[in-house]
Amino acid sequence: MGMNIGQGGGGSDPEPMMDINTTPLIDVMLVLIIMLIITIPIQLHSVNMEMPVGKPPNILDKPLEVRVDIDAAGLMYWNGEQLDRAGMDAKMSETALITPQPNILIRPDKAAKYDNVAFILANCQRRGLNKMAIIGGEQFR
Repeated sequence: MGMNIGQGGGGSDPEPMMDINTTPLIDVMLVLIIMLIITIPIQLHSVNMEMPVGKPPNILDKPLEVRVDIDAAGLMYWNGEQLDRAGMDAKMSETALITPQPNILIRPDKAAKYDNVAFILANCQRRGLNKMAIIGGEQFR
């Protein structure tokens, strides 16, 4: 570091120094960089997964699929057979006893009332039929 001594002789006051002291600024910057490096989590290039061990189970039989259609007029069909609410309830009671549980594929028409769809969903839940899906969603786009 250099030091400005001023002009010799004369006995006048020395000139003030006009340079900025950058040492504290550099110290603060170094502390911030160290804090940033410490707080950034270490990036892993792998994903840790627990894979199943052993042989996969043999699936010999595909589960039964039951198709429930609801048209715009509110008529309900069980695998193509038209049923009223009592008939639908009886079919679902029979289906609930089948092991393994069949897949219930519900396909409502775009113009069908929600009351009929809600009846099917609630009836499936009451009977313990948990494997159900609403299909045909492409018509609602």
